[in-house]
Amino acid sequence: MKNGSKSSASEPMVLMCKNEDTKPLRDFLSRVGDKWSVLLVVTLAKAPKHRARFSELQKLVEGISQRMLTTTLRQLERDGLISREVFPEVPPRVEYELTDLGLSLIEPMWNLVQWIGSNWISIKQAREGFDKRAR
Repeated sequence: MKNGSKSSASEPMVLMCKNEDTKPLRDFLSRVGDKWSVLLVVTLAKAPKHRARFSELQKLVEGISQRMLTTTLRQLERDGLISREVFPEVPPRVEYELTDLGLSLIEPMWNLVQWIGSNWISIKQAREGFDKRAR
């Protein structure tokens, strides 16, 4: 943090969000906070040995295009959350695996997924109420 100050757990979030030091936080959240990244990390977390082939991921993550899968996997690899292994076979086999860094993200991500599941009805009701008032 600036001026040698350190953030505490009790520091108001609004003050933390105004600080220039939050750029890494915003940058990383834009990556792991998108729906495809979350779904891919969760899918790999459920896979045997946290590892899956490209084609398996494409089947397991409903609605993702080949291009979006490729792009998202590359971004997760760039951030060090997954590793990619190409096997010299015909046709080539490519597998993706959560790294130690990616594995450390599973618990917070599961907590988010569980929170959404527990609160989805309330969120939907809030949206519906807002949409009715906004007309």
